[in-house]
Amino acid sequence: MPTILTDVFRGHPIHLPHSHQPDFTSLSELPDSYTWTPKDDPLLDAAPSPPAATENIPLIDLNHPDAANQIGRACRAWGAFQIANHGVPLELLQGIEFLTGSLFQLPVQRKLKAARSETGFSGYGVARISSFFNKQMWSEGFTITGSPLNDFRKLWPQHHLNNYCDIVEEYEEQMQKLASKLMWLSLTSLGVSEEDIKWASANSDSNWAQSALQLNHYPVCPEPDRAMGLAAHTDSTLLTILHQNNTAGLQVFREDLGWVTVPPVPGSLVVNVGDLFHILSNGLFKSVLHRARVNQTRSRLSVAFLWGPQSDIKISPVPKLVSSVGSPLYRSVTWTEYLRTKATHFNEALSMIRHHIDE
Repeated sequence: MPTILTDVFRGHPIHLPHSHQPDFTSLSELPDSYTWTPKDDPLLDAAPSPPAATENIPLIDLNHPDAANQIGRACRAWGAFQIANHGVPLELLQGIEFLTGSLFQLPVQRKLKAARSETGFSGYGVARISSFFNKQMWSEGFTITGSPLNDFRKLWPQHHLNNYCDIVEEYEEQMQKLASKLMWLSLTSLGVSEEDIKWASANSDSNWAQSALQLNHYPVCPEPDRAMGLAAHTDSTLLTILHQNNTAGLQVFREDLGWVTVPPVPGSLVVNVGDLFHILSNGLFKSVLHRARVNQTRSRLSVAFLWGPQSDIKISPVPKLVSSVGSPLYRSVTWTEYLRTKATHFNEALSMIRHHIDE
């Protein structure tokens, strides 16, 4: 698998010294560097959806005969949905969650042995989007691209390595299959067929996609209302598939509702539409703005599968979806090109590649 993610970020380093990575368990008060105000994030206090509100991202049973249309509606209305009966074994979800918990329970100095370099992508460290904000986020992460063996070897004794690497490999295989299935269910709802996107058809090279795995930990926080686990952003992917433990924290944004907390549903997975899928659908599917909040009593774990195309594949609006509006809303772009744009312009990246047509 080409390591285009690493190649891109090598040219866009984040200058956040790992020596400042705190032991969150030792902090009884929120440091000023972790205290957020609306000046630090204009969407910080955007009206949250009332607790009694019944509207939330839909939970879709993939065995339902109308699953494709339900997914399509969710992609249009929310840009996110939860799925049940997805075919990923419960034991595997438990295994990846156990691995994630075990990793973040290690002492900080041990985790720093596998620290991500400023110009790297894999390993332990803060969220890459941290470089776009003045305040720090109450979280820690671990990114996996390709085999995790070299990084895991820095963290655990030999007898753990094979089992943990096997869990990651199996999880990624399951996610690859599921992501492809979800993409085609979504596109089917728009009347798009494999003839319309030949690079992703069943007859194409099955290695057209690539991915990364992002493990996240949001520790217990002494002042959660003034802290931010992960600031508001959209994903640069086609699709992101998220497994979370039974602690709430993920929020998605909708203009008419504000921030909506996504409740954890045991055994389910959360799916986000990414920027590239927004482009492919010519803007019909929403690239969802989302964030993670923290709480005072329970830590939260999540595992995000970040899925996109190989570096030589041009993503552009499907012609069949352009005819109804007259012209494509976005120019053609590879994931490499888009990631470079995102690394510079962050949440304005989509607008940077949008065609601005005079009325």
